[in-house]
Amino acid sequence: MTARVLQRLIPSIAASDGAGVKIKRSLGQNPHTRLDPFLMLDFFGSDKAGDYIKGFPPHPHRGFETVTYMLDGHMLHEDHLGNQGHLKSGGVQWMTAGRGIIHSEMPQQEAGLMQGFQLWLNLPAKEKMKAAAYVDIAPEQIPQLNLPQGSAKVIAGTLQSGNLQQSGPIQGLTTDPQYYDLQLEAGQSISLQLPVTHNAFVYPYAGQVLVQDDKELRKVPEHHAGVLTHGNTLTLVAEHSSRVLVLAAAPIGEPIVQYGPFVMNSMAEIEQAISDYQQGKLTGDTAAATIQLAQ
Repeated sequence: MTARVLQRLIPSIAASDGAGVKIKRSLGQNPHTRLDPFLMLDFFGSDKAGDYIKGFPPHPHRGFETVTYMLDGHMLHEDHLGNQGHLKSGGVQWMTAGRGIIHSEMPQQEAGLMQGFQLWLNLPAKEKMKAAAYVDIAPEQIPQLNLPQGSAKVIAGTLQSGNLQQSGPIQGLTTDPQYYDLQLEAGQSISLQLPVTHNAFVYPYAGQVLVQDDKELRKVPEHHAGVLTHGNTLTLVAEHSSRVLVLAAAPIGEPIVQYGPFVMNSMAEIEQAISDYQQGKLTGDTAAATIQLAQ
């Protein structure tokens, strides 16, 4: 067994997106802060309505997947065909933009706390032009485990720790994403088995965590992405109570050319995406399919 150790830290930077929503961006600040196949990770969190109330008006995507995980709050998703989905506290929307989708994400609250994450996950070239698809995953559809160390939610992939194994609702995607939300109590540690060839990182969003190897404990501060080396096992230690995302996925190993909400493999494909959007051809006028959840 080979331990995954901390390779580098990517501190979050303050930014804004959509119509001025205040965010913290770690992965995706620039091309050097990606981790194949992860393109971007944004955290949004505020109890000040002015930081989020204008939301994300209609905008396009092509060539990748977006994963929105709501910790607190209520967001309404609408696409170019008039489909609607309500994303509430504890819920997830997994959207494959494929060849194209135009959608909006607008807050349905005028006060109170809204916080969560949006992750961008790349698609291989052979899947970038497939039909769009998405699914809204209600909180009760996401397995939550009570552990001696705290608790865990399994959004995608299969969490393995010792003899414990729990699969999440998202399975069978090409990059085999693993997406866990862990709550660790003070003084506790947990060891996870991750696919050895996957790229992986951790993101503490309440408190900090320590990554353990044979020699030392290395700190990942709050709102930093801790990129990990390859290996079989990951051991996290919490000096104080903490919440941390663990994400891993199989790298694609293809060229990435990004222009705003379009992520393709060449500039010619980006130019085609822009032209398709300007001419109203981005989506191909096809209905978005529904991603089937694992049973």
